[in-house]
Order: sequence, then C-alpha cells, then structure tokens
Amino acid sequence: MSSPALAHSTELGRMYGRSLTDPPKVPSITTVISQQSTSLDGWIGYMAANAVALHPGLGGAVGNASKLRTVVRDSSNAAEQFRDAAAARGDRVHHYCEQLALRALGRPHQMPEARAALAEQGEENFALRFDAWWDEYQVQPLAPEITVWNETLGYAGTLDLVATIGGKLCIIDYKTKGTDRNGQVKGLDAKVVMQLVAGMKAEESIVDEAAGTWEAWKYGQEPVLLGVAIGETEVRTLRANPAVLKQHWFKFASLRRVWQTSLEAAEAGAPLLPIEPPAAR
Repeated sequence: MSSPALAHSTELGRMYGRSLTDPPKVPSITTVISQQSTSLDGWIGYMAANAVALHPGLGGAVGNASKLRTVVRDSSNAAEQFRDAAAARGDRVHHYCEQLALRALGRPHQMPEARAALAEQGEENFALRFDAWWDEYQVQPLAPEITVWNETLGYAGTLDLVATIGGKLCIIDYKTKGTDRNGQVKGLDAKVVMQLVAGMKAEESIVDEAAGTWEAWKYGQEPVLLGVAIGETEVRTLRANPAVLKQHWFKFASLRRVWQTSLEAAEAGAPLLPIEPPAAR
C-alpha cells in the first residue's frame, strides 16, 4: 500500500506528504504495522541451508575448504534474494490488478503491457486466476489505488481497491501468495485486518497529488473488508471478522504510538555516552 508519488522512503520507514512538494509528514500504514516484531530467523536459516543443499557446486566442494566457502557465500543471502523476487512479483501482480480496474472504469490503462510483463516472468497464471475471480465476484470498481489520510492518529496509505460486490461496498487488499504442496494458495496473515481497518478509518482521500488537494473520505461507512490472496492456482477471498475490528484498530493505534515513541527517542540525542574511569586517589 504505497503511492509512488506521495510516499517517500526514510530512515523511519515509508512516509507520506500532503502533496508532491510537501515533505514526509506521517508514516504509512505498513510502516506502522511493521512496528510489530516478527522473527524470521528460522525461515532465514532454512532458506540458507536449502540453498546450500541445492547449490550446483556442492558436490565438488566436499573436502575442499575454499570451494565450500564459495558455496556458503553464494547461499548466505538466499532469503534476501527470495524476498526481493517475491516483492517484485507482487508489484507486477498488483499493477495488473490496478490496470484491470482502470479498464473496467473506462479510464486510461496499461493492461496489455501489465499482462505481458507477467508472461515474460512465467507468471501469467496469476492474471488468469485474477480474471476469473473478478468475473465470478462481479466486481464493480469505484477507486483503484486510492491514497487516504488520517490526521487524527497520523498516518496515510494507498488502498488497493474500493469496489462494490453483490451490492456491498468493499475495501479490498490484495496479497500475492505462493502455492502449497497441495496446490492451494497460502493463507493470509492476520495483520491484513489492521491494514484494512486503518483504510476504513481514513478521514480524507487524495483528489490531486500535485496540488495537494484532498476530500472527505466517503467509503468508510461500514464497508466489507476483504483480503484477497492471489495465487497461480486459485484466488481466496477472506472477510475481516466484524466482531474483531475494534480490537485490531486499537492494536494499530498502539503501534502508531510505538512508532512515535521510537521517533522521539531517536531525536532525543545519543542514547549512550562515554564515561572516564574515576580519578586515581
């Protein structure tokens, strides 16, 4: 959820300004959620070990310390490479989804180019599954990739899609997911509920990025909040449980305070100061 125009990468994470010329002012929704600690140590270790096991040079490196160090060096950043590749794939899939919505709205779009970009990477099945989902759910788009702002709490973000489905107003967040060994798309993390409820609680949405003009948020009145997992074999649609939205909103607000406290601590000055030993008596 990030606008390439209004969002800026900073030491404090992704932040938004009020216009193209405005400096960063508030953190993005995903930056706030990232304050929740998540340990990936086990996954990183597995990815590195798996990369060693599959390395084409492993057989020739056995018993040769120099070659073995090369295998280890090549495999040590496997998790980072996998993460970067998954992020790039997610960007391509999200771009395609946006272009399909723009086409449905009769607005200028780059859908053929977005489809071709997926095909070039062998990822066209994501588009095929998404097309089928779009038709099956009879999605009526209202606002794709819409940037929203909450001044009271202090955050902003870009929502993947606002649409109507079955006559119901929906805020939708797409997640590009892999496929498990049974051929089913992997599930969604519960953090998506915080993303969706933060979007629902927006106060304004962008009208003109260059001019920095905004209007009151008109899609926050009891929308259905949907997380959509897009895979190569299927698309899974999950609704945020209305009974838990208040708690997840409170959690998001708490994480926003954590972000603010971290900012204030960083700006307060050096956390550690050198001290000399006591003078000899």
